[in-house]
Parts: sequence; structure tokens; C-alpha cells
Amino acid sequence: MAQRDPVSYPDRFFIDGEWVAASSGATISVTSPSTEEHFVTVAEAQAEDINRAVAAARSAFDRGPWPRMSHVERAAYLNAAADLLSRRMDQATHNWTSQMGIVHVQAQAMANALPGALRYYAGLAEEYPFVEPAQGQDPLRQAFIVREPVGVAGLIIPWNAPLHLLVYKMAPALLAGCTVIVKNSPETPLEGYLMAEIMEEIGLPKGVFNVVTAQREVSELLVRHPEVDKISFTGSTAAGKRIASICGERIARCTLELGGKSAAVVLDDCEVETVAEAITGSTCFISNQVCSALSRLVVPRNRHDALVDALSASFANIRVGDPFAEETQMGPLAMSRQRDRVEDYIAKGISEGATLATGGKRPRDLNRGYFVEPTVFADVDPNSIIAQEEIFGPVVTIIPADNEEQAIDIANGTPYGLNSAVFSKDVDRAYRVGRRLRAGTVGHNSFQTDFTVAFGGFKQSGIGREGGKEGLLPFLEVKTMIMEATPDFNSNLAEPLGN
Repeated sequence: MAQRDPVSYPDRFFIDGEWVAASSGATISVTSPSTEEHFVTVAEAQAEDINRAVAAARSAFDRGPWPRMSHVERAAYLNAAADLLSRRMDQATHNWTSQMGIVHVQAQAMANALPGALRYYAGLAEEYPFVEPAQGQDPLRQAFIVREPVGVAGLIIPWNAPLHLLVYKMAPALLAGCTVIVKNSPETPLEGYLMAEIMEEIGLPKGVFNVVTAQREVSELLVRHPEVDKISFTGSTAAGKRIASICGERIARCTLELGGKSAAVVLDDCEVETVAEAITGSTCFISNQVCSALSRLVVPRNRHDALVDALSASFANIRVGDPFAEETQMGPLAMSRQRDRVEDYIAKGISEGATLATGGKRPRDLNRGYFVEPTVFADVDPNSIIAQEEIFGPVVTIIPADNEEQAIDIANGTPYGLNSAVFSKDVDRAYRVGRRLRAGTVGHNSFQTDFTVAFGGFKQSGIGREGGKEGLLPFLEVKTMIMEATPDFNSNLAEPLGN
């Protein structure tokens, strides 16, 4: 595929409505994981750049027009952004595949829904009750619940699905009236740049949307900054713990979407072919570099061998290769260090005594790129490392259980609780088992993650939810107002009831 300019200003940051020079000559180089060739170089932010972006967002929130606009006025910008994003989808998906190796047709399918996400949040301007009456204890006074923007929000974007997570953070934040600083992942920085170009073109007020790219040490300055009211982070649980502790020191708000070790509970009435087909499809997506991946299959002991055979045969037929090729089903891992991580876990699985049923190596016919074969481990101890820790690659463990009760205990037996699934022909039975799983999402007979409803986890998989109406709440503060009479909701900052 012909090379194109990935973004217009990779050597700059978008701060206070302008493309500004970086404070230093430091840069970040992005390598294409399928070719191991250089793809793009972007500026690397230092402390001065973070401070400048925060100052712009703070001023725009405290003194600018944005938080004082009506929700309907702000929604108009989201709709305009959706229109422009639709027209730049080819560029967006090419950048995504080039940066982290997602199969291009997968990138197109996922990204094509994102303009709709912007329009969804724009639609909440007319539907969501930002101001509503409440019954107070004094019958002579009128009480109201008012939901106001939390303030300046730092949005820290991961490398695996950067545009998707950016949209589902920025859209509710902007609708609420927040101003934002987007901290791009150094592995996949281009989505933030692309969105900044869109925001510039639609004429978003200065300082409302700011973009920088930084490594972890400088990124922590954004989390620590006293002028940042909220952090929305997606990434590893280890990094999330660090962010939560920092936010806790200064009582800053935070939403954390973290790691997972999600279980699929296979009941005894489900055909193993159904399970194999579903897990094969989800494992191919982003090479299973997905926090909500169904990486643990808990199966009745008497069905274990049949499922191992079915899944191994299915994995062996997965076409691994060039993510831009039409016939490819699974691309590379995103970085060399990610391949090293996955290979290390495969070695640990073998050393722990699990049975390597298929995969576990680099594909013989691919001598360039960060590729790993889709891998199945059988007879896995539920307390082993490969059954407890997030691998973030195309490795699935199959764990036998003696009965349904034990299967539920095994499924719940990790520190995580992000996603899950129940495979059963009986919808009532699947619902009953699903209600006992300690996970933020339960799918029936398939991998399911739906940001149009809500997404987030139990336990160490995070705090809060993203997507749907639930994803708007973390960007709002609740204010109680008790008045002697009903005010004029068409004046000043007031909103009509229910709007």
C-alpha cells in the first residue's frame, strides 16, 4: 500500500487551539510491527509542554465560553467532529494498522462506528437530565439536582485501540463541559493528532482540546498536576494502581479501565464447536491484545479434551501475516517487547506443566515482524501464572472443572473482573450463571464488549464505566441547589428542566 502523510504536524503539539513547537528536540519513533520499519516520528513532551497544556485547559474552563455554553451548543461541535471523522476514516484506519498491526479490515469495522459514538453523546444534550427537581425536606423551598462538568480532565490513551478509547473519553467529557488534555500513547500517537486537526477545523474554542505525547515519567506530571481535576486512564492494572494512589493524595477524580483475565464458562450443554468458533474469532481481533479478551476457558472435565482438539484445529488454520492483506486473519503483536512478553509467558506455561496443544512459536514463514502463533494451553492449573496473569497476546488457557459450582469459583478466582462469557444452549441457565460472575460484562455464547451500553470492570479491572450514559457520569459533579422558588432556566448558566 502506498505511503501517505499520517498527520500534518507530527513535530508539534496542539495546545490552546494552535500547533506549537515542542519545548525540546526530544522525539519518539514509531515502528511498524509487521515490517519492523520506521513509520513516523513525533515530538516528545517534557514538563514544560505538560504545564502549558494544563494552563490552556484550565484557562479555557475557568474563563472561556465552553463550560458556560448550553449542552445543545456543545453537541453541535460533536456532530461536526463526527462528520469530519467520517471523511477521514481511511487515514485513521491506515494509521492504526501501521502503528500497532491490527488487521486493516478489523480496523475499518471498528473505526467506522466511532462517528456514531460522537453523535450519540451529542444526542444526550437533548435527553439527559442535567438539571432535575428533587424532593427536599423543606416543602417551602424548591430543590434541584444540577450536574455540572468536573473541570479539567486528563485523558490517557492506550496503544491497542487508541481512536476508540479517545472518542469514548473525549465525547462525554466535552458534552459535559470539561476541557481536556489528551496524552497520546508513545506507541500509537497519531489518533490524538488526527482528532486535534478535526477540532481545529470545526473551530472548537481555544484551550478546550489539547494534545501531547509523552513517556511515562512525564505523563505522571499530568496526573500529579494540581490544576487537573480528573484523570481518565485506560491501561495496565499496575499503572492504574499508581495513578489511583497519586489521585488519592490530592482527592482528584479518576476513572480507571484496567487489565483483565476474563473467563468463558462452558456449560455441559454447549457444543465445543460453538465455543471454538467464537474464541477463534475473538482471539484474532488485535491479536488478543485486548483487556477484555476471553483468555481463560473453564470447561467440564469430560468435555476438556474435545474442546482442546476443536480449538487447536481452529487456531492452526488462522491465517497470520501482513495486516493489510485481505486474506490475513491475525496480524503481529504491537511491539518487540510485547512479543517478548508473550513468549516469556508461553515459556512459563510449559515450565509449570501445562500442555502446549498448539502454537507457541513464531510463524516459520514470517521472518520479519512481531508475529506469534495463536496458542492453546490445555490441562491448566487455575492457580498457575498463565491462568492468573494478563498475557495480552494470542494465548488461551483451557481449565477443567468438576462441576458448575467449581467452574464459577474458578472463573471468579483471579484479581480481575472485566469481562466474561457463559456458553450454554439454555438462556435461563446462562443468565443464572452470569449473575454469579464477578465481571463488568457477561456475554452469552460469544465474546461481547459493548461501549454503547457500558464498559468497565469489577475488582482490579478498574473503577467506573465508559460508554453509554454511564460513561457521561464520571465527567459530571452533582450539585444540590435549594431555592426559595423555581428560577428562570433560560438565564445565565441555567438549563431547562430535564435538559
